[in-house]
Amino acid sequence: MSPQGQNTGRRPELRHDPVTNRWVIFSPARAKRPTDLKSKSPQNSNPNDNSSCPFCIGNEHECAPEIFRVPSDPSDPNWKLRVIENLYPALNRNLEGPCDEKQDMGVPGLAMGGFGFHDVVIENPVHSVHLCDMEARDIGQVLLAYKKRIQQIATVESIKYVQVFKNHGASAGASMSHSHSQILALPIIPSSVSARFEGMNEYFEKTGKCSLCEVQAKELLIDESTHFISIVPFAATFPFEIWIIPRAHSSHFHEFDCEKMVDLGGLLKLMLRKMSLQLNNPPFNFMIQTSPLQVKESELFYSHWFLQIIPQLSGVGGFEIGTGCYINPVFPEDAAKVMREVNLQVEG
Repeated sequence: MSPQGQNTGRRPELRHDPVTNRWVIFSPARAKRPTDLKSKSPQNSNPNDNSSCPFCIGNEHECAPEIFRVPSDPSDPNWKLRVIENLYPALNRNLEGPCDEKQDMGVPGLAMGGFGFHDVVIENPVHSVHLCDMEARDIGQVLLAYKKRIQQIATVESIKYVQVFKNHGASAGASMSHSHSQILALPIIPSSVSARFEGMNEYFEKTGKCSLCEVQAKELLIDESTHFISIVPFAATFPFEIWIIPRAHSSHFHEFDCEKMVDLGGLLKLMLRKMSLQLNNPPFNFMIQTSPLQVKESELFYSHWFLQIIPQLSGVGGFEIGTGCYINPVFPEDAAKVMREVNLQVEG
């Protein structure tokens, strides 16, 4: 039966998310059942051969300089995680700092020196261990490493925004199979971050409330912990997109303490395991969507950070590139229901 034949009961719908400030088209006619939308090429488990992997324990000399490790003793070979400089950085930390330069190419535009930081967080010394295989407290240590590094970078006045992200699987952008994540610190605020900030501000101006503090829809809820909830967002840009949101209002990820990081580690582990079981172990990206480092006191009332997980199940075409408006074949409430039902498989 054609996809259209299986979705005659649902009509297309456009939804606007006040957080991302983006319109999304939901078109169930473009897909089969939500449960059929699984990864066609799952990310295979990492091989156990660590002989040529610079991220494996014993191969530290092959990496770019280390920033810090856990435990902190640099002479202790039995480390749990390491934060290092990226060997092929997108930005250069050795420049004096950004400065605007006028373009002289016959076109309008500005340029600045490519100053910034690009780091790698090696999450585990063992090549075959994925993030979702680790204990919640160990994932919490990875999150605390993000926090520590952001706090270090935040002392550099010219840095405006820090993006923490993880690419899992080659089609999601990972060039190394050893489990790792990255931190990129920028001297500018990216346009998507500005759009998110503007969307949150617009909602606050209309209602006097934070758009993420207001999320209570049971149909979109996947799971919850002491300090966090996980949902499929109301206007999810991608099929089976997941947000993990702090219950308490917080503008910056690096404000959270150790207890909350371990709690976040447990819920993140659960979401990654559910996603792997239900969606055939897909490649994925996750991003910590935090606020710019320097924000006005008035902006703290509506800026609320969250962790975004996107399984790579569908490509981006010309319409999305041309308009910035995405087409999602799975309604968020359907995706949330599918993910909630994985609970028995995970806990059983």
